[in-house]
Amino acid sequence: MSPSWADLGLVYCAVVWGATFFLVKDALAGVDPVAMVALRFLLSAVMLAPWALSRPSRARHLKESALLSVLLLLLYASQTAGLAYTSAANSGFITGLFVIFVPLFLLLFFGRRPTRVQWGASLLALSGLWMLTGGVRAANFGDAITLIAAATYAGHLLATDRIVKAEADLVVLAFHQFWMTGLMAAAWVLASGRSFAVTSTASLEIIVFLAAVPTLSGFFVQMWAQKTEPPVKVSLFFTLEPVFAAVFAWTVGGEAFSAKRAAGGALIVAAMMAGEVSKLDLRRGRRKEVLPS
Repeated sequence: MSPSWADLGLVYCAVVWGATFFLVKDALAGVDPVAMVALRFLLSAVMLAPWALSRPSRARHLKESALLSVLLLLLYASQTAGLAYTSAANSGFITGLFVIFVPLFLLLFFGRRPTRVQWGASLLALSGLWMLTGGVRAANFGDAITLIAAATYAGHLLATDRIVKAEADLVVLAFHQFWMTGLMAAAWVLASGRSFAVTSTASLEIIVFLAAVPTLSGFFVQMWAQKTEPPVKVSLFFTLEPVFAAVFAWTVGGEAFSAKRAAGGALIVAAMMAGEVSKLDLRRGRRKEVLPS
C-alpha cells in the first residue's frame, strides 16, 4: 500500500515533535518550565487568531477544547518539568509509553477491545523504544512525573479522535485549545509565584520555534490526519518520535551513532507495519480478491 497524505502528515508530526526533546531541555536553562508552556501556547494562539476569528464557527468547540486543553496542560507541564530532572532519552522513552495506554484506554473507557495484533504491535513498539533509548535507568522524580505525560498523551489522542471525527472545524478547535492551555499555564505561573522571565536569547528562539512548528503546525496536522485514521494506527506512527529524536541527536546534537538504538528504531517501524497488516483480510487476499486500502 502506498502511503496516504494522512500517513505522511503523521510522520511529519513525529519528526517535528521528535526534534523538541533536546531543544526543550536546552531552553530550560533560561525559562521556567510552566512559563515555557504558557508562552508557547499563547504565542501559537496569537499566530492562528487571524484565521480562527474570521471563521463563522469561531464560537464552536469551547466545551471540547476545554477538555483537550486540560489534557495538553498536564501533558506538556509534566513532560517539560520532567526534562529538568531526567535525560532527554528517558523522557522520550517514558512519554512513548502512551502506545500501551492507548489500547488500555480504548478498552477501559470506550469498550473497544483491540485486536491481538494491535496489542502485539504496541508491545513491539515498546520494545523498540526501550532499545532506542536504553530503557529507564536510575528512575528519579523527573521520570515519575513524565509518566503523567504518557497517560495524558494517550488521553488527548483518543479524545481528539472522537471530536475531529464529528465534523469539527479544525482551525477553531486548535485555536481554542491553544489559548485555553496557555491561559491555564499562565494562571499556574501566577498562582505559584513563578516567573515569566526568559533570560536567554536561545531560550526565546526555541519558544518561538516550538510555538510555530511543533505546536501550531504539528497539532493541526495531527487533528487533520485523525479525521480519517484510527487511533491505534496514529499511536503507532507517533512512536517514531524517539526515532527522529535519535536522528537529531546523532546529527545536530553530535552524539555517536548507536547500532542498538538503530535496531530499536527498526522494531518501531515493524510495529507500524504490523498494525497496518491487522486491518487486512488476508483470506480474501489469498483468493486474489482486492484487499482494502
